[in-house]
Amino acid sequence: MNSVHDMGGMHGMGPIQYEKDEPVFHSRWEALSFALNMATRAGRKWNIDSGRHEIELIPAADYLRMSYYEKWIARLEKLLIKSGLVTESEIETGKPAPGSPKAIPAVTADQVPRMLRTGALASRDSQMAPRFQIGQRVRARNINPTGHTRLPRYARGKIGAVHLVHGVYVFPDTNAQFLGENPQNVYSVRFAARELWGSEASPRDAVYIDMWDDYLEPA
Repeated sequence: MNSVHDMGGMHGMGPIQYEKDEPVFHSRWEALSFALNMATRAGRKWNIDSGRHEIELIPAADYLRMSYYEKWIARLEKLLIKSGLVTESEIETGKPAPGSPKAIPAVTADQVPRMLRTGALASRDSQMAPRFQIGQRVRARNINPTGHTRLPRYARGKIGAVHLVHGVYVFPDTNAQFLGENPQNVYSVRFAARELWGSEASPRDAVYIDMWDDYLEPA
């Protein structure tokens, strides 16, 4: 994203507020938000990448104002409406429309531990040969997509070296828009901190970023 949603490396956001012994949920409504998102995802009307992209569609001012789980609720409302599971009127009133269908079978409590434990695997069993090898110098492509991407803005155009080859995974950029999984090799690429942040960065520091084939080109 080329917007406030890609916050990596941005200045002016203030210090990170560390909360000692932070609970998993601060309020019951946060737990309900998490539960609703998990339960509705079981219907397979969307995927994790389209869900992330929906958060990136939240207007910038609202995105900066909202807490973490407020964004989850806003995302869920839009996904439910777009997928035809509910109407805007049902969201506003909290009441089902007359004759609206019910999901069968419903998600039951005994299914939840397995859902949380396994999730939806993004890895794919493929013999696709990697385009890049460990130790090879690569450049992150300087692209400016309008949809979802996992390529951080601060790394675009920068040079790093392949540290690991993870294997083949679903490509989030196309998966988010339901244009196909387009599986590709994923690499852990090491970028020197000075390559990313300039001469004021520590010469000892580095950032490791997981990057798909389509994000990279030979350096």
